[in-house]
Amino acid sequence: QVQLVESGGGLVQAGGSLRLSCAPSGSTFSYYAMGWFRQAPGKEREFVAAISWYSGNPYYADSVKGRFTISRNFAENTVYLQMNSLKPEDTAVYYCAADSINRFGTVVAGMEGYDFWGQGTQVTVSS
Repeated sequence: QVQLVESGGGLVQAGGSLRLSCAPSGSTFSYYAMGWFRQAPGKEREFVAAISWYSGNPYYADSVKGRFTISRNFAENTVYLQMNSLKPEDTAVYYCAADSINRFGTVVAGMEGYDFWGQGTQVTVSS
């Protein structure tokens, strides 16, 4: 059974940086896209960033543009989220997601575009 495993979360001061990683555990599979979402306490899960697996084209939520960078290691089936200039409002559980069926024919920001999810990693930014 395929699982996505996130790592790299933690506690950081405002203005600091963290790098999240996500890789499959168990069987590997082909992706069309991988994305990062986050969910803060009392809020709905929201899109953060995504990357087209073959083209490498990135997509970002407006709230993180210029601060976060998504990238992937094609050979290792791993996706990264480099988070710089972190703010307290970035505090959330961050989830990795993979699109293995290309339901919409393009990279999407909605959760419905992803069929595999990780368990999440906590990111806490102190002020």
